[in-house]
Amino acid sequence: MQRRVFLQQGVAQACAVSTLGVAAGASWAQAGYPNKPIRMVVPLAAGSAVDNAARIVMQKASVGLATGIAIENQAGASGVIGTDRVAKSAPDGYTLGGFNDSIMTMLPNLNAKLPWDIVRDFEPVSLVATVEWGLVVPADSPWQTAADVIAAARKAPGKINYGSGGNGSPQHIAMALFASQANLQLTHVPYKGATQAAVGLAGREVDAEFQGIATVHALVKAGKLRLLAVSTPKRLAQFPDVPTVAESGLPGFEFNSWFAIMAPAGTPKAVVQRVQVEVHKALGDASVREQLMAQGLTPRGSGPEELASALRAQLARYEALIRQAGITAD
Repeated sequence: MQRRVFLQQGVAQACAVSTLGVAAGASWAQAGYPNKPIRMVVPLAAGSAVDNAARIVMQKASVGLATGIAIENQAGASGVIGTDRVAKSAPDGYTLGGFNDSIMTMLPNLNAKLPWDIVRDFEPVSLVATVEWGLVVPADSPWQTAADVIAAARKAPGKINYGSGGNGSPQHIAMALFASQANLQLTHVPYKGATQAAVGLAGREVDAEFQGIATVHALVKAGKLRLLAVSTPKRLAQFPDVPTVAESGLPGFEFNSWFAIMAPAGTPKAVVQRVQVEVHKALGDASVREQLMAQGLTPRGSGPEELASALRAQLARYEALIRQAGITAD
């Protein structure tokens, strides 16, 4: 498990926040929260898209909260272990979860025996950002477009393999949906995390991957991976020369993931609100937004109710998609 502590840097100044505004409550002062450091458990490897986003946003939020925030990575079992740790933590606001939507909406549709229930065992705090995704290959791959990957896979069914962060991970789901929509047979090679999968791809252990751009940004910039296409509806402003998957071989294909903050069920509403407000302030900071967008993340921001609604909708959406594509956690 990896740990990094962000120390208090001073008194936060008021920042512009998204249109989903919230009001500060007098009960914060009465509760005295926070009066000690907070830990955020990220059940994913260091260097993953969610880990990068957590470090950027929570470092700024720690200023407004006037306390240190420790980011603790606890990868394993596609996020099940670290998520269970958050679920079983005291509901006092001093343990938070930094989750992606694989943990929140994919795993529950793939594993009926999870030790936690995403709706019952957690309090939504805020949707922080969406992680934009892309199709990547080793830098020396002969493939230049998503259409090249599709053509090669059709010529050699089952011979092309792809890496992922584990069974049921977003990388697994994204490529399985890609294969399903393009009618391809691909071989899945699960790793123990998104970062390990990206490194394996750079080392040519596998042929291709869908990855959060934040996860592979440094490897692309270093010339070790090539970004063939993004899975957004439109091209990203940060990568104007990179086409979408939809325009380069598979019309209608879209995929992204989330970074959201959750707390253990029973965490007081005033505490949830306190964290949410400071996250909103952080997302209103120009430097934070610039850092997120440079890595292929889109700042969002939401209240607990909006996140709860989005969570329920995404659970239903992935239930249908996973069934339709025949995706399993095996």
